[in-house]
Amino acid sequence: MYYIYHIFGKKIGVARNLKSRVTLAQGYKPNEYEVLDSSDDIDYISHKEIELQKSYGYRVDRKLYKNLFKKMKINATEQTSTFPYSIVELKANLDSDIGFKWETSLGEFELTKKSVNWIKANAKKSMYNDNRTYIYNKAFYEAFLAEPLYDKENIFGLIRGWAQERGLYDKGDFKTQYIKLMEESGELAQAILKNDEPEVIDAIGDMVVVLTNLAKLRGHNIEDCIQSAYDEISNRKGKMVNGTFVKNTL
Repeated sequence: MYYIYHIFGKKIGVARNLKSRVTLAQGYKPNEYEVLDSSDDIDYISHKEIELQKSYGYRVDRKLYKNLFKKMKINATEQTSTFPYSIVELKANLDSDIGFKWETSLGEFELTKKSVNWIKANAKKSMYNDNRTYIYNKAFYEAFLAEPLYDKENIFGLIRGWAQERGLYDKGDFKTQYIKLMEESGELAQAILKNDEPEVIDAIGDMVVVLTNLAKLRGHNIEDCIQSAYDEISNRKGKMVNGTFVKNTL
């Protein structure tokens, strides 16, 4: 069965497994989206998705949903997903397959910018055919679909621990981090102009990581910087003007 889902104010898409595709992969709770239509006819669903995207005023997919499954044949077993490429060919071809989806025993998998990089780093050559490579489905699931195991309340501490383990605070430079922040800001600007929500999320997250490390390299914790900023704005008065909050000067 195929489901057309609507994330309120964000997008309309198609999924075969709503929990895997919408709740786990994209982070939306059941009360934050609705099912607009469902059918076991992929041709009907593919055209209906485009029709609804247009009628709701959302970005319209460049390819019909049914055509996403025709670009590349992936052999998915219970344990692995096998690609019809050698290791070298895999790394050269996956970037052009962004958006491709396939079904596994753990739900629907998708090639995104992040998952492609992960596959390139984790793919293994088939012992039976040099022109085929595979990944372990469970490892992919844990990396992109499973609920995070980390404590969101301590996310900044986890970022600092990650950076410390890699020597960033011992050998890093805050000026370099500032330059990296500007690079990530540029990526955010591009994502906003393209109305690419997954890339917006990715860019904002990258900027927060860089800011966390920049603050630490200057001898501060980002939580203290945020608290200082909030203390400054908490009692600020003003009004919205052309989409921007303008504070009172008196």
